[in-house]
Amino acid sequence: MTTKAPKLPKDKVWLGVTPTLWWNDDFLTIDIGIPFGQCVSEMALAGFKGCSVGHKYPTDPKVLQAALRLRDLRVSEPWVSTYFTIEAMKQQTIDKVGAQLDFMEQFEAGWDDPRRADLVVAEFGHAVNPLPVALFPNCPVFDNAQWQALAEGLNEIGLLAKNRGRKLCYHHHLGTGVMRSESVDRLMALTDPDVVHLLLDTAHLAAAGGDPIALAKKHASRIKHVHLKNMREKVVKEVHAKGWSFEQGIEAGIFTVPGDPDGSINSYPELIDILAGAKFEGWLVVEAEQDPAKANPLKYAKIASDYLHHLLGW
Repeated sequence: MTTKAPKLPKDKVWLGVTPTLWWNDDFLTIDIGIPFGQCVSEMALAGFKGCSVGHKYPTDPKVLQAALRLRDLRVSEPWVSTYFTIEAMKQQTIDKVGAQLDFMEQFEAGWDDPRRADLVVAEFGHAVNPLPVALFPNCPVFDNAQWQALAEGLNEIGLLAKNRGRKLCYHHHLGTGVMRSESVDRLMALTDPDVVHLLLDTAHLAAAGGDPIALAKKHASRIKHVHLKNMREKVVKEVHAKGWSFEQGIEAGIFTVPGDPDGSINSYPELIDILAGAKFEGWLVVEAEQDPAKANPLKYAKIASDYLHHLLGW
């Protein structure tokens, strides 16, 4: 299936990239010392217009705005890990959401630009992806009470985000209780579609055994943010066979970028068609947690950017 460009409007859809090509924000030893300035300069050089926030970024919103504005970059998404399924963490999670919303309001202050950041969240209660344990056999399975707590918590912070003019987008993630297609379906059924949206991550779903196209068709109206990521099926099989952790999978190259012929996902044209049919507006973000010592970040950023600009027709 081919996409006749352009199907997504350039003035309402923007390409972003995460700094996880340049360093890893979860596993800090996956790092060759690339500084913030080089990272965001290479993002802009590769043709991107936005980025997520990494641990090397300035924490002063005015300093960050100046650095990104110089490169015509915006923030596509701040991240909040939620902890609604474990004890005594609800208020801390809500407070963190409030702090991120405050930060983004300060960052975007005085900047007349339609490219606003979405708030991206994922439930990390009982998650095993940060741990040095076998990834797939140890993924949590929520009970009914935990599902209810998660849905109620997401509805609450989703309303908080909406009241402050921002979309809350839920990121299904390997190693968490919302990883497989059926868990995404359940989350969508339990949450309020007016305040909880879906971040579709192509590689996280495919690596978990799901079909990104089938999920996109089912929940097209809920998708408000997309992570365009590719994965290597041969590495996924090794993670299963050898009982590797998420970190070991990353180091072995489980993820790569769209446009890399070594990747196993080839359905991006069909995904763009589905998004266009749903009148998608917002961020399409390239993400590929890779070891920069093995995968040159600028090279892979350009591979992804060139491929997506060709696919989108702009």
